[in-house]
Amino acid sequence: MPPPPLAVTTAPAALPGAVIGASGVHRRTARRRVAVLLGLAVLVVAAAVASMLLGSNHIGADRVLAGLMRTGSGTDEAIVWGSRVPRTLIGASVGAALGIAGLLMQGHTRNPLADPGLFGVSAGAGLAVVLGVFVFGVTSTSASVWFALVGAVVASVVVFSVTVAGSGTASPVPLALAGAAVSALLGALTSFIVLTDQDSLDAYRLWVVGSLSGRQLDVLAAAWPFMAVGLVLAIWNTRALDALGLGSELAKGLGEDLLTARLVGLGGITLLAAGATAAAGPIAFVGLTVPHVARAVVGTGHRWTLPASALLGAVLVLAADVVGRLIGGFAEVEVGIVLAVIGGPVFVAVARRRSLVSL
Repeated sequence: MPPPPLAVTTAPAALPGAVIGASGVHRRTARRRVAVLLGLAVLVVAAAVASMLLGSNHIGADRVLAGLMRTGSGTDEAIVWGSRVPRTLIGASVGAALGIAGLLMQGHTRNPLADPGLFGVSAGAGLAVVLGVFVFGVTSTSASVWFALVGAVVASVVVFSVTVAGSGTASPVPLALAGAAVSALLGALTSFIVLTDQDSLDAYRLWVVGSLSGRQLDVLAAAWPFMAVGLVLAIWNTRALDALGLGSELAKGLGEDLLTARLVGLGGITLLAAGATAAAGPIAFVGLTVPHVARAVVGTGHRWTLPASALLGAVLVLAADVVGRLIGGFAEVEVGIVLAVIGGPVFVAVARRRSLVSL
């Protein structure tokens, strides 16, 4: 007896509608994400405008514009081009670089509390700045940026080399342990030098707090090539990060070369964090908090979280710098201190909320 034909025609009929519905949801999600990115871009522009207009020296918008056009007084031009333009450009670049570096760091280590400092970047840059003063007598910011760049890159290479030598591959847990160990060693050496030399202590004390004050465009010119190459590596690494989020074994089954993916990602982290740290000193909490906010507003896909992290990082650093200028009077409060005050409670919230801890 032949089977009844009734069951043959029911299931396929619902398939086209389901596909169309899923496609519509996907388009709505993409439009929402694009709208969020456009909104963040507007916030970056607003923060940059505030950074140009507001400061310890109170000058009107017309005088700022005249200074930008080099048609105002010498004082206006000195304030605008000597302080506000450099610190606005440096602040936006540093915030974007740290936001992306933190996103890559959390993606590769699978650690929601990881930030670029875990990779030894800040400790290496700090030791190099101190050695520059102690050995070569270098005290200017434009010269110290080169020592900081070299120190940050060397520390990162050491961390990665220790990890590869110990485990044969750049796996997440040994990487975090090696970063913590190398950072502790470099920090101890830095402390030893600054406690025995007053000039080194003075230079380190001014650098380690993290500040945009006193930086000129030559500092950005020295750090920008490193951050630009790091950005290219980060963009290249987005597909691999999405695959690694599914687990190492599944990523390997999808055809990803794990060692190459780790090398590209850690190279991006190194260059982005090294350039940012050399330009503004160690600025905490940006690389830690920004990726979590980015994932909350655009989802977990790295092609969306990467630009969101860059924009959020720029907004956060510029806004913190403006706040520091306004609350500190003529003395100002360094951006690193403002971000530490803001980032402390956020760090506690990240550690306590299970939804943020699970990557």
